[in-house]
Amino acid sequence: MKHTRLTFAAFVVLMVGLGSSDSLRGIFSPVFSSHFALSATQLGLIVTVSYIGNLVFLLVGGNVIERFEKKKALLALTGIWMAALAVFAFTDNYYLLLAGMFCAMGASTLLNTTLNLVTPLLFASSPAFFVNLLFFTQGIGTSGSQSLLGRYATDIGFWHKTNLVLLALGAAAVLLLAFSTVPGPRADGPHPAKRQSGVLKNRAALPLVFVFGFYFIAEHGVMNWLVAYATSGLGMEQAKASNYLAVFFGGVMLGRLVLSPLVDRLGILKSMGVFGSLSAVLYIAGVVGGAAAMPLWAASGFFLSILYPTLVMSIRLFFPHGQVAGAAGTIISVASLFDILFNVGFGRLVDTLGYGVSIYVLPLAMAAFIITFLAFSRGHGKEQQKN
Repeated sequence: MKHTRLTFAAFVVLMVGLGSSDSLRGIFSPVFSSHFALSATQLGLIVTVSYIGNLVFLLVGGNVIERFEKKKALLALTGIWMAALAVFAFTDNYYLLLAGMFCAMGASTLLNTTLNLVTPLLFASSPAFFVNLLFFTQGIGTSGSQSLLGRYATDIGFWHKTNLVLLALGAAAVLLLAFSTVPGPRADGPHPAKRQSGVLKNRAALPLVFVFGFYFIAEHGVMNWLVAYATSGLGMEQAKASNYLAVFFGGVMLGRLVLSPLVDRLGILKSMGVFGSLSAVLYIAGVVGGAAAMPLWAASGFFLSILYPTLVMSIRLFFPHGQVAGAAGTIISVASLFDILFNVGFGRLVDTLGYGVSIYVLPLAMAAFIITFLAFSRGHGKEQQKN
């Protein structure tokens, strides 16, 4: 039990750091633009490189880490993440910034996914509660950094100092991990490339790619476009629109804390069906109803909160133990292409058709997510194990 607490403490420290690190790109965008004299295209390349990092690390790394003990894999990934933080802290070059973003976001996403898969092995009696609690702590890092750093992120010097603080947090996580016992032995057997081929042959792989892909569009669409739609499409004041976004992500944080015990009681797939349906109803009604229904859209974050971590947990229901990390990496990386294509195309759609029509892509994605998931879960019959 002592080792379990120490291991989970290491995970918590790491997730707070990852949550904070992931939010810095948006917070410091104006600083990057001014300091490096970036065009809009060059500033946008920072986001694009981050997504490519996610794609590469998940697609390749998810299968590679199966060949190593999970503790060694976590330490190696944390080392890559910290190396990127060191680049941010000690260099002052746009191209090194891009390289750092590739490694930082890629390692962060793969760490996030790996922790999601390892945590249930620590807490067999209530895995969903602790997975969602872990994501709650990540939310503290994300929202806390947005609230605190947003006030002081005025120059490149503060960017360097912020990454030094995150480096110290990463060092604390490494120290805790070094004395922890992380479950999940190295997977012996086929080469990672062969195991990846086995993942793609599994009949659950393709439906899960679509489930994750539609979900990414729905959730990330809120983060990237709710304020722009509310202000430019509905004529709402910036402060009011930002409040709705804050309520949405506040609901995500609160929901992970409040709803996670219910996931353990209901089981993974049933929880996804219940809370996914509730969030879809509020989400779709909130968009279709226009300005008057914006509170419903914001409130959907509460039920949407547990969907992603629980969805990642569900992968282990459909793949052999030795394939789970590789399956998660492959499925999430391929699904992230939905996200990339959406972000490339949605802006052009707005320029062509306006927000009034274009915004319906989001509720359509949410509807496609829940319909695809329900069809997929029913097609696989009863849940093999309740957790």
